[in-house]
Amino acid sequence: MTALRLILLFAHLAGFLVLLVASVAQLFRRKLRINPAMVWAAGAQLVTGIALSAPLGRDHDLNPAKLTVKLVVALMIFAMTFFSRKRESVNIGHFLAIIVLTLGNASVAVFW
Repeated sequence: MTALRLILLFAHLAGFLVLLVASVAQLFRRKLRINPAMVWAAGAQLVTGIALSAPLGRDHDLNPAKLTVKLVVALMIFAMTFFSRKRESVNIGHFLAIIVLTLGNASVAVFW
């Protein structure tokens, strides 16, 4: 079970990296658009995050409040990328909110 948990953790971190890098790359392109990499990364983070919260042979309890906050933020990120993926351009505030929520979700994971 440890190997499965580590693989899920790696996929979760890879999803975070791809989402953040793809978002910042779009900022420098000047035409803000939700690209497929952002949608797939947000989906990967959501799925792997849910899988990581499963009790995979842990010897400690998980914090349900932290998991709930992370789930809500991940759902917001996924909704913001999925439902805006076909637009030709996205508002700067919408795009910056995706970046801030992504960094906020990582901050919750590290500092809570």
